[in-house]
Amino acid sequence: MSVDVTTPEEVGVSAARLARIGPAMQRYVDEGKVAGVSTLLARRGRVVHFAQTGWMDREAGRPMAADAIFRIYSMTKPIVCTALMTLYEQGRFQLFEPLAKYLPAFGKVKVLERGPAGDEVLVAPLRPITLRDLFLHTAGLTYDFLEESPVGELYRAAKLMHSTARTLEQMVDDLAQLPLAYHPGSRWHYSLSIDVIAQLVQVIADMPLDDYLQDVLFGPLGMQDTGFFVPATKRNRVATMYGRHDLCGVGVTFSLVEEAWRTQPPTRLDVDATYPTDNDTTFVRGGHGLFSTAQDYWRFAQMLLNCGELD
Repeated sequence: MSVDVTTPEEVGVSAARLARIGPAMQRYVDEGKVAGVSTLLARRGRVVHFAQTGWMDREAGRPMAADAIFRIYSMTKPIVCTALMTLYEQGRFQLFEPLAKYLPAFGKVKVLERGPAGDEVLVAPLRPITLRDLFLHTAGLTYDFLEESPVGELYRAAKLMHSTARTLEQMVDDLAQLPLAYHPGSRWHYSLSIDVIAQLVQVIADMPLDDYLQDVLFGPLGMQDTGFFVPATKRNRVATMYGRHDLCGVGVTFSLVEEAWRTQPPTRLDVDATYPTDNDTTFVRGGHGLFSTAQDYWRFAQMLLNCGELD
């Protein structure tokens, strides 16, 4: 999909200030902080800047392309949350309902605490997880790569994020067998809660998540290059991954990644094992997993800014 770029002054934007973006992005590339960048800026529903800098594949000498397809990782989350909220608008659930009403396994979950002697004990949560908690990251869940709670180590041992052969339903079922890191509603903590939201979409809509996203968001918004896998005819457009570690890899923690950022330049990464381009059967997630382009994601963001409509 092509993007029509408006003369900036037509929507009150300074072309001279926009001209600073390219050199700034080029500095990031020249300093080795990133391999390539695609930047898009819009105002009042009209694109005023769309440019590419650096490399889509540095080793092959392929410049960043306007139609490059990216692994968008956590930018999957707003899309999946929007999907569940369309079901809320239909009156299919209420935000303060207990999660266990729709996913009964979470009705038995315990909280892992430290006892008076410093030992780990399992206690009943002070209140149930609500659907609202999932949206707010206050459900008591955590992430594999976070280390503040011993529950993170249990996640890593269970390899919750590491097997793309495990379906979303299987992953969430496994998650429900593990304890919570804290009592629901007691604190904010970044977590796998949006993956649980993704499973809720499947349960409440009674259809696969990828199909629901296509029917309700991607199709109507014209997001032609967004999905959980990339067709063979488009895989030459997937941008190469560069970084220090695969955050979804076995045994990778945030402290390990932070240390690598301080001491190592970004290098080419093979993340196909954890974020495959060709798995169109089991790799459907809520917290990461989508592929998209700058143009497609702009259309999604513009729809949100327009309070739910586009074109």
